[in-house]
Amino acid sequence: MSAAPHRRIAFIGAGVMGAPMARHLLDAGHEVVVHTRSPAKAGPLMDAGAILATSPAAAARDADVVITIVGFPEDVRRCYLGAPDGDEGIVAVASRGALLIDMTTSSPSLAREIHVAAAARGADALDAPVSGGDVGARAATLSIMVGGDEPAYTRALPILERLGRTIVRQGGPGAGQHAKMCNQIAIAGTMLGVCEALAYARSADLDPTTLLSSIGAGAAGSWTMDNLVPRMIQADWAPGFYVRHFLKDLGIAIDEAERMGLDLPGLTLARSLYERLRDEVDGGADMGTQALALLWADAGVDAGVDAGLDDRADAGSEGGSMDATATGSATGVV
Repeated sequence: MSAAPHRRIAFIGAGVMGAPMARHLLDAGHEVVVHTRSPAKAGPLMDAGAILATSPAAAARDADVVITIVGFPEDVRRCYLGAPDGDEGIVAVASRGALLIDMTTSSPSLAREIHVAAAARGADALDAPVSGGDVGARAATLSIMVGGDEPAYTRALPILERLGRTIVRQGGPGAGQHAKMCNQIAIAGTMLGVCEALAYARSADLDPTTLLSSIGAGAAGSWTMDNLVPRMIQADWAPGFYVRHFLKDLGIAIDEAERMGLDLPGLTLARSLYERLRDEVDGGADMGTQALALLWADAGVDAGVDAGLDDRADAGSEGGSMDATATGSATGVV
């Protein structure tokens, strides 16, 4: 791990992903100024020494590094570029030489737009979405996919190494977001496969837990199999990553694929099934992505619709700053 001088870091988002990530930076000795729409979520961080700011721009003012992990592309846009109602954006107040790192899963084109705006201000912007879920956020083992200029990536690396284990620059601005779309496309197909395997096992009177001990250790083994199938078996639908946010990701991926003239029928099917979950299951949009298994309830999947949902208002957000509109997750798929 690279040695990092202590920095003043603005951290926007204190949800299921953002809170432990901000805590790692505090533990590394950095000064952390946090903003979240739900100030109560920042309580543990403030107890650990973080400073609470009233807005993203207020947090970013005079910061060496700004990190955002919020909900939707529109939240990212508002954070960085401001809003028509007059809210000031991060770029407008960024110090010359500041490093702006968006870790939200967002639009590649928006990442490029923020890069241009930041450069005009004399700041550097990176898009750096993550995979690994709330478990990875807590353990600082996230996979971080970075887009942006090489010098900015090099400067950011000591900070990113406090948050993740696998950190790879994928290319220029927007490349990190494109890489994350590849991640979500692969996960979407895997989720369909494990749900169907579980439904088949129950229909064949196999014990799902016993089955998992075999196929999870073979060629079918995957992160999803290890982390999400046990939750499916236990009818634990609590959100780490909301269904509505996974649908956001799948929508971005489909839009980008269409722009490139690429037909992805498996991805389209996955989105349609998650839309069914959102529309047909009570509270489906606020469940974790593993709740896709509920579509096979007639095959013996335990509906248990209320299982694990008591805390859903405090989970499911990639960052939590924009959690009033929506967002992170081993319970989910990030």
